[in-house]
Amino acid sequence: MPPAGGGAVFLGVDVGTGSARAGLFDEKGKLLGTASSPIQIWKEKDCIEQSSTDIWHAVCAAVKNACSVANAAPESVIGLGFAATCSLVAVDADGAPVSISWSGDARRNIIVWMDHRAVDQAERINARNSPVLQYCGGGVSPEMQAPKLLWVKENLQESWSMVCRWMDLSDWLAYRATGDDTRSLCTTVCKWTYLGHAHMEQWKESDSRDMEACGWDEVFWEEIGLGDLVEGNRAKIGRSVAFPGHPLGSGLTAAAAKELGLLPGIPVGTSLIDAHAGGVGVMESVPDAESKTGMSNESDEQAICHRMVLVCGTSTCHMAVSKSRLFIPGVWGPFWSAMVPEFWLTEGGQSATGALLDYIVENHVAAPLLANHAASQSKSIYELLNKILLSMANEQNMSFVSALTQDTHVLPDFHGNRSPLADPKSKGVICGLTLDTNEKHLALLYLATIQGIAYGTRHIVEHCNAHGHKIDTLLACGGLAKNSLYIQEHADITGCPIVLPRENESVLLGAAVLGAVAAKKFPGVRDAMKVLNAAGKVVYPSSDPRVKKYHDAKYQIFRSLYEQQLSNRAAMAQALQ
Repeated sequence: MPPAGGGAVFLGVDVGTGSARAGLFDEKGKLLGTASSPIQIWKEKDCIEQSSTDIWHAVCAAVKNACSVANAAPESVIGLGFAATCSLVAVDADGAPVSISWSGDARRNIIVWMDHRAVDQAERINARNSPVLQYCGGGVSPEMQAPKLLWVKENLQESWSMVCRWMDLSDWLAYRATGDDTRSLCTTVCKWTYLGHAHMEQWKESDSRDMEACGWDEVFWEEIGLGDLVEGNRAKIGRSVAFPGHPLGSGLTAAAAKELGLLPGIPVGTSLIDAHAGGVGVMESVPDAESKTGMSNESDEQAICHRMVLVCGTSTCHMAVSKSRLFIPGVWGPFWSAMVPEFWLTEGGQSATGALLDYIVENHVAAPLLANHAASQSKSIYELLNKILLSMANEQNMSFVSALTQDTHVLPDFHGNRSPLADPKSKGVICGLTLDTNEKHLALLYLATIQGIAYGTRHIVEHCNAHGHKIDTLLACGGLAKNSLYIQEHADITGCPIVLPRENESVLLGAAVLGAVAAKKFPGVRDAMKVLNAAGKVVYPSSDPRVKKYHDAKYQIFRSLYEQQLSNRAAMAQALQ
């Protein structure tokens, strides 16, 4: 059911790790204007924190600027959706921030998604082998909320007693906008061990409503020492849940509308985690030749199950859906209705990808000079590195650029391994270092790091397919998807074609889809995806058999680097006994 009428726009807001962004889209999914505003972050060892007050101010600035860029009048915005990192927000009974920081700074009321302070708590939770853990790959990650909540209870008792609501950041944004603290099936299922399939027999997306939160496993929360969170009808962590895109409350409150420069009452959809919004913004972006026109419902449902979305930013999330539940060791899920309603979601991930490339480049002695060269040519440092690599391959008569790294191998686990090994203690490895400090050496390290990241994706795809998935096509969005070398290496290494979306801002589009569904322009999220998603370029794997042979060999070395690390770890643990 395509939307009717003219001139209406949908607004998507995404709060990432470093900025809040807003984008407006028309009824065909075309981006009309976007703007961003930076947000503050505090980093002290494993503790990474933000402020909900600061984030809301950044959201308001981004929305106003995006409306100005798009030349969109407030009355033209007919639906709003929020997406955000899966960071943990603490507020009191008045909605005011409560500190979760050793510093006691009341502004710092958010534990950022990548914070690893709760590794010990995650290990203790996993040691209990609760049945709920089978729905998150066999164990919780320290990036999930239960370990972080346990850390706060054990370390910041005063703050613990003051908190009235613990919320995922995207749910908090929707609550701040509407006053409705209904939680999303996306956030609760993916990050809070909520069993969304408790609703599977009773409700379909078309029955859109607030559902009583019957999917909390109270025994689990009591066993891990957080039984107080399920007291009082689970008010602190969520009494009601809803499908993504379900309209919240009475829409935008008058106070929030004034702050955002919008009209009160605009429908606001139940939120998504940012990576999942990227999935919603891109997963139906299939080329015209593969469009679903005339396709039966059954084959349509099978087609979407052959795709995996890579949401490539600071980290990368690997999202695939299936109609049946697939339990995959070391990979999060299966999560019912956590991204595409009524499908099971499998969620792999790499905790540091864009962040790792930045780290490798910025900490190299040649980086300042290279940055100056890039700026003088009005290029990014990565565009210049790609150019240097092409030049190096020509100078050395290499038949393909990838072969430059035959002596350099990278295990990209600099922030642990999220999937498929589920080892937060895994460390990064660079094999093949020399005393070189020039730009060419940096270019080689950069290329080897991209390849290491792509081998990690291959590992995830192969692991998922070995456990029941049939993934043969990748779709990529996010900042790294704009890097042609990054995408080509992923295509060559996985052997899968990679579809890029027409619109670069897939996460914002996914958030806007929530607003479109809340505004009743579409019956459901997937109906909106089919209209608003659109394919751009398709990048195919190299047809040169030498490229495949080369990457197959490097992939085996990549896998061996982790095995060697385990052996080293065991040897040193034994030596210290």
